[in-house]
Amino acid sequence: MDIFTVFSIIGTIAFAVSGAVVAMEEEYDILGVFVLGLVTAFGGGVVRNLLIGIPVTTLWSQGTLLKIAVAAMTIAFLLPANWIQRWRKSEAFFDAIGLAAFAIQGALYATSMNHPLSAVMVAAMLTGIGGGMIRDVLAGRKPLVLRDEIYAVWALLAGVAVGLGWAESPVELLVLFALVIVFRMLSVYYRWKLPRRSLRQPNRLPKDAAAAACDQTDREKGRLY
Repeated sequence: MDIFTVFSIIGTIAFAVSGAVVAMEEEYDILGVFVLGLVTAFGGGVVRNLLIGIPVTTLWSQGTLLKIAVAAMTIAFLLPANWIQRWRKSEAFFDAIGLAAFAIQGALYATSMNHPLSAVMVAAMLTGIGGGMIRDVLAGRKPLVLRDEIYAVWALLAGVAVGLGWAESPVELLVLFALVIVFRMLSVYYRWKLPRRSLRQPNRLPKDAAAAACDQTDREKGRLY
C-alpha cells in the first residue's frame, strides 16, 4: 500500500463520517445520511478531476474507497447517540485530518500529471475543502470554509509544499500531513481568521421609533415636574 492510498483512505473515512454526522444533526433519513456522507467524501475529488482533466468516471473505479466510506457511515449511523456526541467534541480534529489527507492527495494527483504549481495548489485546495463545502450547502448551512477560522489556506500551503518538491518522500509527506493538522487545530484554538469586512450598518432605531422614544422621555420628565 503506497502513501497515496493511505491518505485517500484516511480522508475518505474522516469526511464520510463528518457528512453522516451533519446529516444526522439535521435529522435526515438514512438515505440522506449516505448521500451527504458520500458527497462529503468524494465531492472535492470530483470537482478537482473536472479542473485538471481527469474523467469524472474514474470515481467508479474507486470501489474499495466507496466500500470503506459506506462501512464508515453505517458504523456512524448505528453508534449510540452519546458516542456521537463525544465524537462531535473532536469534530474539528477529524475534519482537520480529512483536510490534510485530501489536500496532499489532490496535490499528488496534480503533480503526477505534471501540472504547474498553480494547478497543484488549486487541486490541493478543492480536494481538501470541496466536499465539505458541498456538504454544508446541501445541509442548508453557511460553508465552514468561508466563515470560520483559517481553513483553506492550509490546503493551499500543502499544495505549495508538494508542488515545489519540498515534500516528496513518504516521511516528508507524513510530516506535512501532521503540520497541516497542527496548524488547522491552532487556528481553531486561537481563532485565527483572515481579514474580513462587513457592510452591515450599525443597528439604528427607525425615525418613528426614535421620535416615540423622545416623546415618552418628555412625558416622563413632565411628570417629574
